[in-house]
Amino acid sequence: MTTPSFYVGGAGEQDILACMPETWPVPKEVAGVRIPDSALAREATDYVRSISPPIVFNHALRTYVFGELVARIRNQKPDSELFFLGSILHDLGQTAGYIGKERFEVEGANGAATWLRSRSVDESRIDVVWDAIALHTSVGIVEYKRPEVSLVSTGAVIDLMGWEGAGLDGEQALAVAEAIPRGNFTREYQIVMGEQSRRRPVETTFGNFYAEMGERFVPGFKALSVCDLMDTCSWAALDAEPAHSH
Repeated sequence: MTTPSFYVGGAGEQDILACMPETWPVPKEVAGVRIPDSALAREATDYVRSISPPIVFNHALRTYVFGELVARIRNQKPDSELFFLGSILHDLGQTAGYIGKERFEVEGANGAATWLRSRSVDESRIDVVWDAIALHTSVGIVEYKRPEVSLVSTGAVIDLMGWEGAGLDGEQALAVAEAIPRGNFTREYQIVMGEQSRRRPVETTFGNFYAEMGERFVPGFKALSVCDLMDTCSWAALDAEPAHSH
């Protein structure tokens, strides 16, 4: 596969993870959903926008709106500020400053917790935001958590994979996309994740979709597999011995 021209690696190439904040004003309301306007919510929005590629920031903002729309369908009443904090901060791990040795979800959750503590947010609320961020890719598990946690995953998945299965109609979805620009999100967000896979230790891609993105976009990338890990672990040779084979 040809490496995209805006991949990192050569003179004059644009860094897909570079922070290039847009200047369009964040709307106060999108598709009938009010964007939280507390001092903490505004500060979190400004912080994420200042360190994120536009494609990541816009995704985080749409995540909140889609999640709130689904909450209405489900008759859920999440704490809007708390849910918003989890949504707007959920992809901190996809910014250049939060690339470390942990999975991107954990890097983002830890970074959000540190930032919230610096604003003297109560630990019980920080714990909810941490869960929302750390679990947002754990589809099939996160749905059983409280709404402020599960709806972050729900909103993010709608933004990635479409609205049809969530009970939303196309008119609502298009209203969100018009208010919070997508650009060619389907393609470019995959490349963001591929670049993350290239920069991170391969073990941090195990168990999440970064492995798939690495294999698609990063030349020579080989994802870890459970079979490989089992075949090379300390038990493998012992278990293969005749005395242990029955």
